[in-house]
Amino acid sequence: MTMPDVRELVPHSGQMVLLDRVLSADTDTLCAEVRIHAGSMLAGEGGVGAWVGIEYMAQAIAAHAGWLALQRGEAVKVGFLLGSRKYACSVPLFATGSVLHVHVQRVLQGENGLGAFDCRIDVADGASAVATATVTVFQPDNVNQFLKDGNAV
Repeated sequence: MTMPDVRELVPHSGQMVLLDRVLSADTDTLCAEVRIHAGSMLAGEGGVGAWVGIEYMAQAIAAHAGWLALQRGEAVKVGFLLGSRKYACSVPLFATGSVLHVHVQRVLQGENGLGAFDCRIDVADGASAVATATVTVFQPDNVNQFLKDGNAV
C-alpha cells in the first residue's frame, strides 16, 4: 500500500512538519520516518536534541489521526498534545545522519476525543527503543468552537 505524503496527514505546514514520510499505518498503529541532517528543524551541533523526540511522537500520532480521517473520507483535524508519561531516552541527541523510525500504537481512544498512545523511536539499522513514552492527546470534534468556548477536556 502506498502511503500518502505526510503533509497530507498532519495539520502542520512548512518547516513545522518534522516527519519525512509514513512507512506504514493501520487502525491502531503508524510508523513514520525522520531523517536527521544539518538542516533539520531544531538541529544543533551533532544532531537534534533528544527532547525533540516527544514532538516526533506527537506528529506521528497526528499522522495516524490524519490517515484514519482520510480512510473515512474526512478532513484532517487539529489535535492537542496533552502530556506524556515516562518519556525516556537513552541517547542525548539524535545524531546527524541517522534515520529514525517513530512507532505509535493506540492503546485508548475515548468517544470524547481523548486518546493515549504507546510510542517508541528506533534508529533504523541500529538501536531499538532509544526513546519511549506514553503520550496523551485530545482531538475535539470542532477545534474552533473548542478554542472559542475554552472548554476543559
